[in-house]
Amino acid sequence: MISLPSRAGKPDSTLVKAADVARGIVLEVAEAAEVGDHLGAHAEGERVVTHQFACARPGYPGWYWSVTLTRAKRGKDITVNEVVLLPGDEAIVAPAWVPYKERLQPGDLSPGDLLPVEDEDVRLVPTYLVGDDPLDPPMDADDRAQVRRVAEDLGLGRVRTLSREGIDMAAERWYAGSGGPDSPLAKSAPDTCATCGFLVRLSGSLAETFGVCANGNANDDGKVVSLDHGCGAHSEVKLARKQQPLPMPEHAFDTLTDDEYELI
Repeated sequence: MISLPSRAGKPDSTLVKAADVARGIVLEVAEAAEVGDHLGAHAEGERVVTHQFACARPGYPGWYWSVTLTRAKRGKDITVNEVVLLPGDEAIVAPAWVPYKERLQPGDLSPGDLLPVEDEDVRLVPTYLVGDDPLDPPMDADDRAQVRRVAEDLGLGRVRTLSREGIDMAAERWYAGSGGPDSPLAKSAPDTCATCGFLVRLSGSLAETFGVCANGNANDDGKVVSLDHGCGAHSEVKLARKQQPLPMPEHAFDTLTDDEYELI
């Protein structure tokens, strides 16, 4: 059952009775088999009435045809304002539009693609505003200008760097991802990355939580992993006796000569 919109006010009786006129208008834009039963009419305003008809067009379940009629005051001629096909409450419609930047996923960029960063991106701040230690006291204008001059003199090159928000967002994303403690690989690991000899620690504030795997045989080689992550390629993992491969038998040496082979 389609839930149709309602409007306050008493509908114009002449326009309400013009359901056949409204159906004829719909048939000018649709096939007869695509127009179903009359679903009702409601007032849009003074001497403005909208009729609805069920839509039987394939692929449009829950939609309905809407025809708006009107007439002049004390006039008998009916005028058509519009005829449209509209979705009902249970209609199948296209999903809401999502900007391309929000649709992009890691791995979507191809060689030559560009993904510009907005000027006011909260993940980035000018390099001269950020210190390595978040507990440093705030700098005044003179100190900030001095830091900026030193950065320029040293040729640091980066106009912007990660803000505190950018660092926190990255940490949350990494910790919740496949390199975090809740991945199936980590839950079945014999030990954590914190005790693995293949872990390369990050620098700065992220060093307390993350590192990079440097085990070429591990699934996470070259990827950021949390210290409480883990996998079966831990540097100190040992196989139980029943898990070790069976020993190979001794080699058998063939001592037959060509002459002896012919006598067999």
